Amino acid sequence: MSTSEQVAKHLPFLRRYARALTGSQVSGDAYVAATLEALLEDRSILDGPGTRVALFGLFTKIWHSVSLNGADVPADPASQPDQKVAKLTPLPRQAFLLVALEGFGEEDVGRILACDVAAVRRLVEQAGRELAAEIATDVLIIEDEAFIALDLEALVKGLGHRVIGVARTHAEAIKLASQKAPGLILADVQLADGSSGMNAVQELLRAFDVPAIFITAYPERLLTGERPEPTFLISKPYKPATVSAIASQALFFGRNAQQLDRMTAA
Repeated sequence: MSTSEQVAKHLPFLRRYARALTGSQVSGDAYVAATLEALLEDRSILDGPGTRVALFGLFTKIWHSVSLNGADVPADPASQPDQKVAKLTPLPRQAFLLVALEGFGEEDVGRILACDVAAVRRLVEQAGRELAAEIATDVLIIEDEAFIALDLEALVKGLGHRVIGVARTHAEAIKLASQKAPGLILADVQLADGSSGMNAVQELLRAFDVPAIFITAYPERLLTGERPEPTFLISKPYKPATVSAIASQALFFGRNAQQLDRMTAA
């Protein structure tokens, strides 16, 4: 495969990332164009840890070399979730989008941003706090272990969200949600009375169109391919930074999907 073919394969995703990073298609494309110009001058840039990582790494160098990245940029009127992300400070914004939007692993994000994995985790956690301030919501926690429930409640509040309550059973979850509609659900899979957190969430999602995150010690039981699998899944024991990143990701892309639905309906 030629260099141009390798780059062309990743170009749509680089443009998506640039748009989310800048909050504007025009500004994002300008950075992508500058990246391609730099690549034409030195194609050896693609040598190393894979074309995709190298391409995003080159884009990052361009982004950091231009003063515009620290200033307000014109945003597309129809791109509300992108505007939210554009308000994040530059490095956390990049780390969050590389993980949440583009699906890079922490080591590859470190290569792209020229930092270690610990720094990547700190940046993603900071992004979670900043983004939560923009899209703060009411969170329902479904968890029967008291210590974990208290930890999740403190973490969620630390991100700027409000906690509706903590449910230990299927019935308690339905009751709490009936009192106040949640904007996000964090749920264990196996609950105190032997009921299923998954079943509780499925029932709630028939009434509320909200993202749900499952937190379980047995993720392999849900990732069987035999039935619809949860989009957002965190393994126990979890890291606070992971919960922060996934919660922000779920809210960001949940609202992005709603925005697209409204645009399609119009």
